Amino acid sequence: MDKYIHHVQYYETDKMGIVHHSNYIRWLEEARVHAMDKMGYSFSKLENNEMYSPVLSYSIEIKHSCTFDDLVEIETKVKSYDSIKLEMQYTIRKEDKTIAIATTKHCFTNKSGLPLRLNKAVPELDKKFKEELENNK
Repeated sequence: MDKYIHHVQYYETDKMGIVHHSNYIRWLEEARVHAMDKMGYSFSKLENNEMYSPVLSYSIEIKHSCTFDDLVEIETKVKSYDSIKLEMQYTIRKEDKTIAIATTKHCFTNKSGLPLRLNKAVPELDKKFKEELENNK
């Protein structure tokens, strides 16, 4: 998948001048939205079809800190996918240094919050996720 670049903002830092840990989850979402756009199936398109992709869980291991004005690159990959659940993996880097490794897990629901099988609800998107998964092996 394509890489997403995030420019660290001053408000994202804490009193010590480093990025506060709560901002990483926002960056993961920015990168995931960017990845969906690059796949050709945006979150807007998903929601226009009254489908949603809530976060079920996330984990992150922060290895190094970032500071104001840093440019970080977030590489997003489909780690696992079975038409019902999706797991994304993220590697956040600054220059040649790995800043953090993260994962998010998602499902897909309709407007009422009922789970969807993408292979039946949106075969086009199901195929794209399966292709991304295959490309990451």
